[in-house]
Amino acid sequence: MLQLFEFIGRNRNFILFGLLEVFSFWLLVNNNNYWSVEYFNTANSLNAKSLEISNSVREYINLRDVNTSLAEENRRLNELITTLQQQKPSNAPAGYQPDSAFATRYKFVTIAKVIDNSTHRADNYLTIDKGYADGVKEGMGVISSTGVVGKVKICKENFSVITSILHSQFMVSTKLLRSGEMGTAKWENSNIPSIIQLKDVSRYKTIVKGDTAVTSDQNAVFPPGITVGRVKTFKVAADQAFFEIDLELATDFSKISYVYLVENKLLNQQQSLQESLLNKPK
Repeated sequence: MLQLFEFIGRNRNFILFGLLEVFSFWLLVNNNNYWSVEYFNTANSLNAKSLEISNSVREYINLRDVNTSLAEENRRLNELITTLQQQKPSNAPAGYQPDSAFATRYKFVTIAKVIDNSTHRADNYLTIDKGYADGVKEGMGVISSTGVVGKVKICKENFSVITSILHSQFMVSTKLLRSGEMGTAKWENSNIPSIIQLKDVSRYKTIVKGDTAVTSDQNAVFPPGITVGRVKTFKVAADQAFFEIDLELATDFSKISYVYLVENKLLNQQQSLQESLLNKPK
C-alpha cells in the first residue's frame, strides 16, 4: 500500500493531467452535438469490429467440431442414398423387388481421420485413427466425401492400415455412367497419383471424354454408384481389342483428411457361397 501511495505521489502531475483530459473530453461530448454524434458513431464502429474479430476467432477455434459434424452428416446421407439406390435400382426391370436385407447390406460404420498417407510408391497405403474398438474390420471399403479410397488391410485396436486405390494390386469393378460399359479400374503409373486406368472396355463401345466412372453393381466391397473418377483420355491401338482409358481420380489423395468406413453385412455369406461353388467337384 505504501508503494502505491509513493507511486501516486511521484506521478501526481501526470495523473491529474490525465483526469483533466478525460473530464474535458466528457464535457466536449456532452455539450456539443457534433462531437457527441462522432463519439457514438466511432464507439459503435469499434465495438462492431471487436465483435467481428471475436466471432472470427471463435469460429476458427470451433472449426474442427464443425468439420466433424459435417463429416457425420455426410456419412448419414451416403448411407441413406446407398439404401435408396438398392431399394430401387435404376436399371432393374419392372416388377423387380430386392430383398430387404440385400437392399440394406451396406452400413457406413464410422468416420476416421487420415494420419499417414503415401502417393508416389508402387504400392501405397493410408493409416487412420480408428480400429476394431470403433467397429472397423479388415476388408471394409473406405471412401471419402468425393469417391473411392481403398480397403482396410490391417486392423488394430485404435488404428488401421488401408490399401489405397493407388496400389498395384488393387482393382475396382467400375461402370461408365453414360455408356453403361463396365471394366476394372487399376492403378499402373506410380508417377501420377491422380490418374488411374480403366481396363477391359471393348473398343467397339462408345466412350465419351468426361464420362463419370462409378463403382458397379458387381462390387462386394463398395456400394454401387460411388465415384471412382472421370474419363480424361482414351485411345485404342490397331491390334488391340480394348480401349486404353485414363480416369482422373475423384479423390485428391494429396488433400485427403477424413474417410468413411463401409461394411457389406452380407459379404461373408456372399464369399462363402462363391467359394463353395469354386470348390465344388465337377
